[in-house]
Amino acid sequence: MTEISGVVPAIGKALAKRGYSELTPVQQSMLDPALAASDALVSAQTGSGKTVAFGLAMAPTLLGDDDRFEPAATPLALVIAPTRELALQVKRELEWLYEMTGAVIVSCVGGMDIRSERRALERGAHIVVGTPGRLCDHIRRRALDMSDLKAVVLDEADEMLDLGFREDLEFILDASPDDRRTLMFSATVPAAIAKLAKSYQKNAVRIATTTEEKQHVDIEYRALAVAPSDRENAIINVLRYYEATNAIVFCSTRAAVNHLTARFHNRNFDVVALSGELTQNERSHALQAMRDGRARVCIATDVAARGIDLPGLDLVIHADLPTNPETLLHRSGRTGRAGRKGVSALIVPLNARRKAERLLDNAGIAATWALPPSAEEVIARDEERLLADPIFEEAPREEEQDIVKRLLDAHGAEKLANAFVNLYRAKQSAPEDLMEISLQAGPRKPRDNADGPRDTSPRGPRDDFGPSVWFSLSVGRKQNAEPRWLIPMICRNGNLTKREIGAIKMQSEETFVEIAAGSADAFLAATGPNKTMERGIRVSRLPGTPEFGRQDYGKPDFNKSGPKPYAAKKSYDDRPRDGGFKKGPRSDAAPSGERDSKPWSKPGKPKFEGKPKFEGKPKYEGKPKFDGNGPKPKFSKKKG
Repeated sequence: MTEISGVVPAIGKALAKRGYSELTPVQQSMLDPALAASDALVSAQTGSGKTVAFGLAMAPTLLGDDDRFEPAATPLALVIAPTRELALQVKRELEWLYEMTGAVIVSCVGGMDIRSERRALERGAHIVVGTPGRLCDHIRRRALDMSDLKAVVLDEADEMLDLGFREDLEFILDASPDDRRTLMFSATVPAAIAKLAKSYQKNAVRIATTTEEKQHVDIEYRALAVAPSDRENAIINVLRYYEATNAIVFCSTRAAVNHLTARFHNRNFDVVALSGELTQNERSHALQAMRDGRARVCIATDVAARGIDLPGLDLVIHADLPTNPETLLHRSGRTGRAGRKGVSALIVPLNARRKAERLLDNAGIAATWALPPSAEEVIARDEERLLADPIFEEAPREEEQDIVKRLLDAHGAEKLANAFVNLYRAKQSAPEDLMEISLQAGPRKPRDNADGPRDTSPRGPRDDFGPSVWFSLSVGRKQNAEPRWLIPMICRNGNLTKREIGAIKMQSEETFVEIAAGSADAFLAATGPNKTMERGIRVSRLPGTPEFGRQDYGKPDFNKSGPKPYAAKKSYDDRPRDGGFKKGPRSDAAPSGERDSKPWSKPGKPKFEGKPKFEGKPKYEGKPKFDGNGPKPKFSKKKG
């Protein structure tokens, strides 16, 4: 695309450079000549291209007939967004859109260094993007001069009112010039938005960009077959693979919601729960955490999720299969809105595949059957995101030059890069190692080897693995070692991939691991000077191939805890006698072969012939006397 009618030439070149072939409905509506100098109230969903839309709408007002801006002085435009994340995203979008106009764009958002922002405003800016609270601070401190403002944009206006920013918005709009243009963008237009527009806009043009597109055309359905025991691990890998801005996981019961919420909290996910047992206040706080970025994953039941609308919801996961096609469509319809692509992933245990196929067929959905992302695929996707992170596109700021130079002088570029990668990965939950299955067959069963160690190799026997080195890890079956957590740990701590790990032979108290010869030295070096990994597991290099037979534990040590070995019974002649527990032969033993077959009896027990006789009952003369301390005893009278 070389030119778009009605677009400022410099903006058109930026669009062409970005690869735009056509504009979205909301972007096209902003090019209407009737809107060139008018206020606008636009209802458009998140993800419909609003940022580019108001960037196109502002350009004629800010540039006039020029292609480039004059040197930056006081701001000409102000864009207000509800959250820091959205404000920084808007700033990045406007930077490439106005790249060829020479625009200086400054952000003013909560949580960032306010002194750096003040210095940037003093140097001059054409466009300021910020959050309501921080913008009010700069206005009150006279750091933000609003006198030359030509346009104000309220992005996600309904969201800002829901967050309680009404007073801040009114303060900002009251401080701006009366002849400014005011562009308000909102997903919905409730009464509060209409009232705000009426108070601060003049003859605003109302634009609604609802499309008549067929429902769910922007949703990619994926049916992911898993072993029944790997269902939760598969959900973790799906969340990690897509890293969606917002994701929702649907469960069938409250108990399942609570269980998954606890599990994901432990795995370092920012997660909230929605179930019928929550109060309205708790529900509102949970949804607000999703909207303002404090949480990214919502785990909910079907009933609790009714009526919620989360902006930027890119991923829906069906942890439990829906009961009917209507529920499937209703769940999935929360993503893929307003031209935004979305993914609906069904987690299908192998024993429920027929049910899932019938469900999809009855809903008229053609899903892609596949396996969940493996740990290697998640790690590869992480590396792609790291290399494409927008942080590398930001120019170094003046106040950071000194610390950057000191870090480079002290550690060098390689160590700094390594530290950056480690910090990046520390924020992420480690992916799970899933059981290998086939879409046509069940899970691969491990070889049954009762006389030796199980072969727990990630891919079974590796006859073609090539030269290798064996290592011993100080953990085994007694410590509940399992390949599903041991293999990812080896990869993380040893900077290895799964393909560099061969066979794994698990013993009672140690595990032998085969590592590719070319990676052995690097693996050992990565474990540090103490040669330890997570959980205090010690690593030692073996001189050759270990023996995998039964272990010789040597002479038992009874000072250790655990059951003692069985001792053979002693013969009768070695047993104690006469209560004195002295060893030796019986004094009355019969010759060999003539002994009584019955075992001997313990001596010392008195024998009585008949019943013992007693000389009557004791007689007492008179009544017993007491010293008066305590209650008197009571006697029962008996006859005879």
